[in-house]
Amino acid sequence: MKILFFFLSLNFIFNNSFSQSIKFREDPSNKKIDVLYKGKLLTSYCYGDSIMKPVLYPVNTVSGTTVTRGYPNAPRPGERTDHPHHIGLWLNYESVNGIDFWNNSTAISADKKMHYGKIIHKDAYFLKPASGMATLASEAVWTRYDSKELLKELTHYEFAVKGKDFIIDRTTTLTALDTAVLFKDVKDGMLAIRVARELELPSKEPSEYIDDKGNVTRVDPSSGSVTGNYITSGGQQGDAAWSSKGEWCMLQGAKDGKAITIAMIDHPYNPGYPSYWHARGYGLFAMNPLGRKVFSNGSDELNLRLEKGQSVTFRYRVIIHEGSKLSAEEMNALADNFR
Repeated sequence: MKILFFFLSLNFIFNNSFSQSIKFREDPSNKKIDVLYKGKLLTSYCYGDSIMKPVLYPVNTVSGTTVTRGYPNAPRPGERTDHPHHIGLWLNYESVNGIDFWNNSTAISADKKMHYGKIIHKDAYFLKPASGMATLASEAVWTRYDSKELLKELTHYEFAVKGKDFIIDRTTTLTALDTAVLFKDVKDGMLAIRVARELELPSKEPSEYIDDKGNVTRVDPSSGSVTGNYITSGGQQGDAAWSSKGEWCMLQGAKDGKAITIAMIDHPYNPGYPSYWHARGYGLFAMNPLGRKVFSNGSDELNLRLEKGQSVTFRYRVIIHEGSKLSAEEMNALADNFR
């Protein structure tokens, strides 16, 4: 990938637009690349060491309303402080050769670090100039606690603005390096966003969530400003979206006086299509195509395995829509367009 730099000027890459309105701005001191639309921040590709994985954070609407939670990077009054590994929009997995990439954070004590892995950013560059679109490509490695590299990751982010829609297309190719890699069927994965407090599902009862290592996370009841609701392509709503399957799911609510829809769309070429939805009321909105055994109560199983040198590709579309609630018919049309 380095060879591209012989043909592209770094000054051009970081100071010019690859679309009519979307520009990139490098900030190496803070280990991030900002994505700007007409001078406003849409999101940033962040790769700081403390995050344990590259993420898009924050994620904003076209007009600038932030739809992601602030904690732990920039806590906001009244928001939840659970699950410190839920940051922005990201992709990783709970069990890769038994190593947990999903739950790793600075909150994990040193004596437990051998159970966790991190995704280390290596490089980023831009390509495919096109009107109305800008593409960021990144390289990373999925690395064990002892620095052994398990997977090479190449991800393309295609950013676009169409009217009131901020669209993120993520295509990630994972390649097993010098050993076979097993993605065991587990709950926590794979593409996920942690949303702002206002977009959570209303709840009057406290909840507890226990991971596979016995760690307990307690979640308090929500307040009156919480407005979210999940709707899936299969017709499930609210908490019933969790563990259901479908080609798309959307989270609708309101923030800063504006109606907002966050939509995720699966691609027919993906392993496990259509995906299971790991959509929690407390603000975790995720799709997990690899957790079949968990979500089907044991009636289905995948356990995706890559042999040495073998690759797998995942394609996803995320739409941040502002100003109205998208209908199921509109979502079906959007999903049909992502094929």
